[in-house]
Amino acid sequence: MIVVEEQVELVTPWGPMRTHIVKPAAAGKYPGVVFYSEIFQVTGPILRTAKAIAGHGYIVAIPEIYHEFEKPGEVFPYNQEGTDRGNVLKTTKELASYDADARAVLDHLAARPDCTGQLGAMGICIGGHLAYRAALNPDVRATVCFYATDIHKHSLAKGMNDDSLQRASDIRGELLMIWGRQDPHIPLEGRMAVLNRLNEVNAQFTWHEVNGAHAFLRDEGARYDPELARQCMTLALDLFHRKLGQGDLNAAATSTNTRN
Repeated sequence: MIVVEEQVELVTPWGPMRTHIVKPAAAGKYPGVVFYSEIFQVTGPILRTAKAIAGHGYIVAIPEIYHEFEKPGEVFPYNQEGTDRGNVLKTTKELASYDADARAVLDHLAARPDCTGQLGAMGICIGGHLAYRAALNPDVRATVCFYATDIHKHSLAKGMNDDSLQRASDIRGELLMIWGRQDPHIPLEGRMAVLNRLNEVNAQFTWHEVNGAHAFLRDEGARYDPELARQCMTLALDLFHRKLGQGDLNAAATSTNTRN
């Protein structure tokens, strides 16, 4: 599908949040996916990934995760300075603000006349963690987390004491968790902490570990692995097709994979 882009400004308790929308150009109703960036905000690789998702029949909404600190449109470079800025803000922002942002984007998608009301989430790096937290909302039916940082350390947001693992039982939809075995940010013991918790609460999830480094999905830089990226994006789209439907075709409400 040909896709088009637009921007909307959403109201949150922590101020206005620019959100980038990528959607099919063809008229119709499509499922909605909130897509969370890395700490660098809405970079070229993030937009290209969003277009790849949207081109399969989804309205993709990318919020600027640090909107209360940076001017609209701010993007950090993929270098040490950008990394440092993103990491500082990651633990300066309030956890409640992250959650309010998710609710604002989900509500926007659900209210759009071109959205079927079927909602999913996806994220990369910190965005993987934020997508996981978006899944704590009961209307999120499918969530894809690429190498989600800090879940195992409970270190997201101000105070570095998040409750993401504790609230795993709140997730009602299905998760797809994808990890790189050569990713130093989420070592084996960290991955196992997440896996054990999801099993403990009997979550609906699929777990994939691949031989890839952190940022293997990003189509810039030395760690990009095009073949792994292709394989894993296929897994993500398969989940969205199955749980959210495609275009005007809603996912079956009676799916046996849906927990009530």
